[in-house]
Amino acid sequence: MYASRKEDTSEDYFLAGRSLTWWLIGFSLIASNISTEHFIGMAGSGFGVAGLAIASYEWIAAISLVVVAFWLLPLFLRLGIFTMPEFLEHRYGNPARTIMAVYLMAAYVGVAIAGVLYSGALGLQTIFGLDMTLGIWLIGILAGAYTVYGGLKAVVWSDLLQGGALLIGGLGVTAIGLSRVGGLGAFLDTNADKLHMVLPADHPELPWTVLLVGIWIPNFFYWGFNQFITQRTLGARSLAAGQRGIVFAAALKLLIPFIVVFPGIIAFQLYGSSLEDGDQAYPMLIRDLVPGGLRGVLFAALFGAVMSSLDSMLNSASTLFTMDVYKRHWRPDADPHRIVKVGRMATAVFVVLGCLLAPFPGRFEGVYAYMQLVWGFISPPITAVFVFGLIFRRAPLSAAVAGLLIGPAAYGLLNWQLPQVAFLNHMAITFGLVLAVMAGFTWARPLPAPVRFATTSGIDLTPSRSARVGGVLVVIATVLLYVVFW
Repeated sequence: MYASRKEDTSEDYFLAGRSLTWWLIGFSLIASNISTEHFIGMAGSGFGVAGLAIASYEWIAAISLVVVAFWLLPLFLRLGIFTMPEFLEHRYGNPARTIMAVYLMAAYVGVAIAGVLYSGALGLQTIFGLDMTLGIWLIGILAGAYTVYGGLKAVVWSDLLQGGALLIGGLGVTAIGLSRVGGLGAFLDTNADKLHMVLPADHPELPWTVLLVGIWIPNFFYWGFNQFITQRTLGARSLAAGQRGIVFAAALKLLIPFIVVFPGIIAFQLYGSSLEDGDQAYPMLIRDLVPGGLRGVLFAALFGAVMSSLDSMLNSASTLFTMDVYKRHWRPDADPHRIVKVGRMATAVFVVLGCLLAPFPGRFEGVYAYMQLVWGFISPPITAVFVFGLIFRRAPLSAAVAGLLIGPAAYGLLNWQLPQVAFLNHMAITFGLVLAVMAGFTWARPLPAPVRFATTSGIDLTPSRSARVGGVLVVIATVLLYVVFW
């Protein structure tokens, strides 16, 4: 709150005055991404049938981040946009912007915010006996308070503190767990059958076929076109700072499975079938293995992890409503102070809605799988519309609108008619269908001239050479990890 005490204009409040340094961006990206749906849900998937293969979400993300840094970020910063839907207006027109903004706001409140609050409260209840409803509202009110007050700058500074605590605490849990099962060598030997990244084609959750297309779609959507992640890169003080921050985050992503998925597998070795719900694997490790003092540190780290994801989602949902709905359609002439006031009120409303909806994800089997499944309704069409529009500059507005509307219906139909097929493959089919629809509209009524993107911001767009070297090293390291754990 102290760091963000002077946030007066819309650029200050929503983009931290476009002054973020690379290390703040990198830590904030990871802290906003990693939350209890990882420590609860991803560890639970590691405990279950997926094993280490669930780490594909993290390691494929590392490569996706490198692509975002050098292909997408230069264009976004050149346009000086506040939101991802705003880019669609530059590329296609206002209807595409509005549809995407509505999709994202609904997904943030009903899926992301609710899922994070539920998994956070579940973890606190399992480890410390905190009442579920009390935990939900306590997390929501605390994170909402500093987000309402300080905007993005308050978010990234809290992410730095809470993300650092979470990474250190997570490494501690892994080390304690490995010592309990006889060390790293014994762990690798005992759990060899759960330490494979490539699973059979008939695997119900992560068959090897998803590595071809399916898993890339949610990753490119999440890291490239997802407002609550890209917002901190849009606030970079320069292109070089943004690229360094993204590559730094990509390097950290390579470490996440060792502090999230490994403990889930350790829990399987320790508890086996006696633990019916995999989502309780990580909390059980903390409760049973971690000594009292360190358990208190982990309490703070997990609590902070929930808030560091929640604050980002709240700030981004508020940005979408204020810039893409309120300012674009209701009050185009609103002054900066009015915009900030509306943004703060929207954040408060989203906190209350998220807390009310938080118990809903608990009705499904596995909170992480639930969140990934439901994101599939919007991630394939949004990703297809962005990618197609960037490659084919004559694609018209009608192609984008058709793709955005057809995508969710197609994905829902596939899940209904082919429930035995992995949902990541449903995403791949939906993605291909949207591309085909857009190609048909473009062939029938192409734009008379290709769309060109003018430079409308004063941001320094000099690329970073060190980030380019780091990006290459991250890609090589990712490939080596797949070879080692094939």
